[in-house]
Amino acid sequence: MKSFVTAAGIAALVAAGGASASVTVIADAALQTSSSLYSNSFGDIVVMTDGGHAPGVGLASGRNDDGFSGPINLGYTLTNFFGHDYTQFWVNNNGNITFNGGVSRFTPEGPQGATQPVIAPFFADADSRGANSGVVHLNQSIPGETIVTWDRVGYFDSHDDLRDTFQLVLRSPDFTVPQGEGQIGFFWNGMQWETGDASGGTNGFGGDPAAVGFGDGNANGFVLQSSTHDGISSVVQDHSIWFNLGSQGEPVPVPAVPEPESWALMLVGLVVTSAMVRRARRND
Repeated sequence: MKSFVTAAGIAALVAAGGASASVTVIADAALQTSSSLYSNSFGDIVVMTDGGHAPGVGLASGRNDDGFSGPINLGYTLTNFFGHDYTQFWVNNNGNITFNGGVSRFTPEGPQGATQPVIAPFFADADSRGANSGVVHLNQSIPGETIVTWDRVGYFDSHDDLRDTFQLVLRSPDFTVPQGEGQIGFFWNGMQWETGDASGGTNGFGGDPAAVGFGDGNANGFVLQSSTHDGISSVVQDHSIWFNLGSQGEPVPVPAVPEPESWALMLVGLVVTSAMVRRARRND
């Protein structure tokens, strides 16, 4: 049986990381409406190799609870993530990837509560042991790009009545990034739960909900505004967000590129404004 990890307990862990710890909030308004994942090519099932309380270690099906897999080679160097470079990562069943080691933690208090540097599109107690649950997939078929997909995963304790689908995209610093995209992307679809039973949830909600964001393993982090708040699943559902790493290794949201219709409206607005200015000048 899992031990319940309280928010207060993880807050103490965060506090132990140092009084100078800093957590930056990313506004929910930075999210972009998106009706699909970045890629429908999920790649291979991630077979969990370690960790957890009932992880299903080594099962070819990928079904597990609290397991992780790694180290996995990126195939490139992720440079300057919170000031450090990484060539390997771990996929954790509970909605995140980490560097330096795997993480079985299932109750977040913001991703900065993790004991390893972490990128968390949806850090929560995923449990894929239910018959109707999907599992985690990894696609590294495109050089310089890593895609991790949590496909219709259930929640602890083996619940599969509600399922979440979300995706992480991670790119090499040398990757040619299309306009409007970035080096790190989060995509969410069909988000039906946000809390496992061992995190104080009932029927997938309440207790200590999921976290979305980044942490350096030493209590410093960048988290979405609604992270660890009730309703986080509905906030992120059918949305996406891209980030680039700033000069200090911090994630910086990429501004949305206006849709063609928006460009047209802006152009009409400029034409109308210009005409009004010319008319006003003629009347002077």
